[in-house]
Amino acid sequence: MPRRLAALAFASLIVGASFAPVDADARAGRSSSFGSRGAKTFSAPPPTATMPNAAPVQRSVTQPGQAAGAQSAAQQAPRRGGMFGGGLGAGLLGGFLGAGLFGMLFGGGLMGGLGSMASIFGLLLQVALIFIAVRLVMGWFARRNSQQQQPAAAAGPSGYRFEAPEERTRGGMFGSTFGGGLGAGAGPASEPVTLEKADFDVFERLLGEVQQAWSDQDITRMRSLATPEMVEVFADDVADDASRGVINRVSDVKLLQGDLAEAWREGGRDYATVAMRYELKDWTEEQGSGRVVDGDRDAPTEAAELWTFVRASGGRWLLSAIQQSA
Repeated sequence: MPRRLAALAFASLIVGASFAPVDADARAGRSSSFGSRGAKTFSAPPPTATMPNAAPVQRSVTQPGQAAGAQSAAQQAPRRGGMFGGGLGAGLLGGFLGAGLFGMLFGGGLMGGLGSMASIFGLLLQVALIFIAVRLVMGWFARRNSQQQQPAAAAGPSGYRFEAPEERTRGGMFGSTFGGGLGAGAGPASEPVTLEKADFDVFERLLGEVQQAWSDQDITRMRSLATPEMVEVFADDVADDASRGVINRVSDVKLLQGDLAEAWREGGRDYATVAMRYELKDWTEEQGSGRVVDGDRDAPTEAAELWTFVRASGGRWLLSAIQQSA
């Protein structure tokens, strides 16, 4: 009797495992955060209405020290100024030290030379005060001119934004104003990039094409849609599915809402990180038989992700990173 019960329990375990979910929300990327965003790979993208928070990148060929190393070197460079750091402070401290040494050499002690330096010190103090006053006035004028010349972030006829579903009647998924701003972020060695409506059309198209190539397990096609780093991850995931005897299928991908988080240029490349909420049918089936082992081929689901695209100067956009909601 005990042996029979043990056999039944083992059989139940095998049957249960065969019907257990393989990968919830499998789709392209398996609901993980990976890829590269240049110098901003490990920086949190600005929040958007579509995706207020993003999970950090978990897998990337970019190392955290690469971006940080360049930035820290730039920050440390101005500090090199000799023993006293350079500038007006160095001149004053050097004067004090020189007066002290002069006094020691002629028998007056370390502070003996300061008396003879009183008139010079008074002159230096006046020069320092005038210098500080001039710098303050110049800084005030510079800030005033900058505020007057800076354009509004949300304006500009060349900027667009993804629209909510109820706004599509005005002309596709894009409106006539740019809601996400032209933000370049605070990453090192970057400058802002203005995107056109055609760029957002490409992002929407790539969303569907990448998911379709993933569903077809077409790695060759994926190479024309994503960076080599992303293609390698997709190929590894397809191989893992093949070793388990399953295939993840995706169909009916439809963008519902999107916002630009940031767009910038660095090292001759343009980057754009876009938050997208989209609808799709996502299921996993058994190879050969087509039996569904996870998901539903008839019921649509929703997903919200950050997709980062990159292009060389004059080139086409490629998918370079996917991030999930935090």
